[in-house]
Amino acid sequence: MQHRPSVFAALLGLTRAASAIGDFWVQSDFCARVKGASDDHPVTYVDPVTDEKTIHGTADGRRACLQHCLTYTATQAIVAGAGARALGIRVHPAAAAAALAISFGTHYAADRRVPGKGLLERIATKTGKGGFYRLADFGMNGAFHLDSAWHHGWETVAAVVATTSATSR
Repeated sequence: MQHRPSVFAALLGLTRAASAIGDFWVQSDFCARVKGASDDHPVTYVDPVTDEKTIHGTADGRRACLQHCLTYTATQAIVAGAGARALGIRVHPAAAAAALAISFGTHYAADRRVPGKGLLERIATKTGKGGFYRLADFGMNGAFHLDSAWHHGWETVAAVVATTSATSR
């Protein structure tokens, strides 16, 4: 396609917006709180409606993270698909599937934040950013910012993949 940079910019903008929607509006409170649970670091969840307390370990943490990543990726597929259609961009189905798989896999890897074992925490520690990762003071949350940067980077890779064989409608 002659206008691949424009298609890239459009798809990146669409998936970036969808990412924020999927992470902050679509993700349930339960998934947000439980997705990092493990048997070594269980999470006590308090239902905001019933005040019922439940304790969750590894299996529940994995399920919550999987559910979140499925709704997150579905949100990206819907927003990017509708946006591409509205903009007259035809994304090749295989390229779209590959881009969404990248987004799903890297999102799951980052969001399974088991204390001391999570991918982002390990990367941050090995690169000298462990202190920033653990920062939760002065209105800052280092883990949140490193998580966002991770997602932005992989969404960029996914947008490049999605432009493969894209055409105009």
